[in-house]
Amino acid sequence: MTQSASGPAAPMPMSVEAGERSRPRVGLSPRRLLQRVRGWYRSWTLRRKLVAAVVTLVAILGVAIGSVSVVLLHTYLIDRVNVQLSYASERGVAVAQTYYQRGAVPNTAQIVSATGQPGGTFAALMNSDGTLNSGSYLPTGSAGSPRNPVVDDTFQSTLAALTPGVKTSVDLRGTLGEYRVESQPLPDGLALVIGLPVAEAQGTTVHLAIVMLIATGAAAFFAAGIGLLIVRLSLRPLDRVADAAETVSTLPLDRGEVALRVRVADEDTDPGTEVGRVGSAFNAMLGHVASALSAREASERKVRQFVSDASHELRTPLASIRGYSELTRRSGEVIPPDVQHSIIRIESEAKRMTGIVEDLLLLARLDEGRELDREPVDLSMLLINLLSDAHAAGPDHQWRLDLPPEPVEVTGDQARLHQVFANLLTNARVHTPAGTIVELGMRASGGWVLVTVSDDGPGVPAELQPVLFERFARGDSSRSRNTGSTGLGLAIVKAVVDAHHGGISVESVPGRTVFSVRLPLASLG
Repeated sequence: MTQSASGPAAPMPMSVEAGERSRPRVGLSPRRLLQRVRGWYRSWTLRRKLVAAVVTLVAILGVAIGSVSVVLLHTYLIDRVNVQLSYASERGVAVAQTYYQRGAVPNTAQIVSATGQPGGTFAALMNSDGTLNSGSYLPTGSAGSPRNPVVDDTFQSTLAALTPGVKTSVDLRGTLGEYRVESQPLPDGLALVIGLPVAEAQGTTVHLAIVMLIATGAAAFFAAGIGLLIVRLSLRPLDRVADAAETVSTLPLDRGEVALRVRVADEDTDPGTEVGRVGSAFNAMLGHVASALSAREASERKVRQFVSDASHELRTPLASIRGYSELTRRSGEVIPPDVQHSIIRIESEAKRMTGIVEDLLLLARLDEGRELDREPVDLSMLLINLLSDAHAAGPDHQWRLDLPPEPVEVTGDQARLHQVFANLLTNARVHTPAGTIVELGMRASGGWVLVTVSDDGPGVPAELQPVLFERFARGDSSRSRNTGSTGLGLAIVKAVVDAHHGGISVESVPGRTVFSVRLPLASLG
C-alpha cells in the first residue's frame, strides 16, 4: 500500500456520541435519586409523615399567599408610580413648551425643579441621533439644586431605545439606579424623557416579602408543634393497639396451653373510626387465634395421652416377648439354626422397640411439663465419665476433652443430663467415619455454662439443620449409619435441655460440626 506524499493518514476522530459514552457517569441518576428519596420517606413513622405533610402544606400555602401578596403590592405601587409619572411628564412638557415660546431650548434643570415635581425626578433631552443633549435629576428627599447624572454609552443607549408615550422600567446605572421613565416628543426632533425612582416601591415590596417569609416560617413552626400534639393524641389508640400486638408477640404460642386473654380496649374498637376498625379486627383475629390454639392444645393433649397410654401398654407385651425369646434360646432344647436365628432377631427387635417406647414415653412426660429432679450435678465429672464411655464404645475415633480447671456445677436431673450428652457423643460417633476427631469442651461465664460437642466429620446437610431437633428427623443421607436410629435422640436432647431452661444449637459445614448446649449454673438454676 502506498502512502500519501503529504504524510501519514490522520487518525479517525472519535465521534461525540462515542466520547460521551466513554465518560464515566458522575453522581446519581434522577431515577436512582428518586428511589433513594422514596426509600428514605417510607422509613418514616406515620407520625412524622403526618406532621411533615401539615408543615409542608402550611409552608406551600404561606409561600403562595406571600407570593401573590408581593406581586399584587408591587403591581399596585408601580401603578401609583405610573400615575405620578404621567403628571410629572405633563408638567415637564408644559415647562418645555414655555421655553419654546420664548425661542429657547428647554432647560432640564428647570423641568425637574418645577412646582409639583416629586423628589428624585429625572429629566433628559435626547437628540434625534440618540445622543444626550442634557440631563438633570433632583436628589430624592432633598430640597437642593438639580444635579447632572453620570453619563456613559449604556446610559445614552438605554434612553435612546425608549418608545414615545410608553412607560418603561430601566436601570439608569451609576447615580440614579432603577427608574420608571416615559419619553415625549418635542419640536426640533428632540425628545423629553421624564423618570421617577422606584426604589421606595421596591423597598416596600422587599419588606413585605421578608415579613411574609418570616410569617410563613413562624406559621410552619407553630403548625409543626400543634400538628405533632394533635397527631400524638389521635394516634394514641393506635399505640395501644400496637402495645397489645407486642404483648401477644411475646407469648409462647408454639407449645403448651396458652391463655390468650390480651384484647384491645373497647374504647379503641369503635367501627366508626379507622383506628377503631383496626382494633376491632385485631380483637376478632385474637379470638380466632385463641380458638385455634385451644383446638391445637386439645389435639396435642389427646396425642400425648395416647402416646403415654400406648407406651405403658406396649411395655408389658414387649417385656414378655423378650423374656420368652430369651427363655426359648436358653432352654437347652435342640433348635434348628434358622429358628434360633429368628428367635435372636425377635429378641433384638423387641429390645429396639422397647427403646423406642421408652423414648416416646419420656417425650410425652416432658411435653406434659412434668418437673425433673432438681439437685446439684457435678457437670465436670459427668462429662469425664461420658467421654471415657464414648472412647470405649468407639476406639476407632479420636476423643479429646477440654474442661476448665475448676469443677462446674449445675442444678438439674443428673440422669437426664447424662442422657443429653451421651446422645450427642453417640451421634458424633455413629454418624462419622473412623479416625474422626471428636472434642467435648466446656466453658463457664456470666452465670451460664456452654458445653460443645464438635467433630471434623462430613457435616450436617444445610437443608436438614432447621429440622434437626424435630422428632424422627435423621441425616442418614449424608452421614454413615452403623446402627439403627429412631430419629428421637436429638428431639429428646432438646426437650431435656429446654426443661432445664437452657438452649441447644448446631453449626455445621463440611469438616466442622458443633453442637452447643447452654445451661444455667447452679446459682441461677
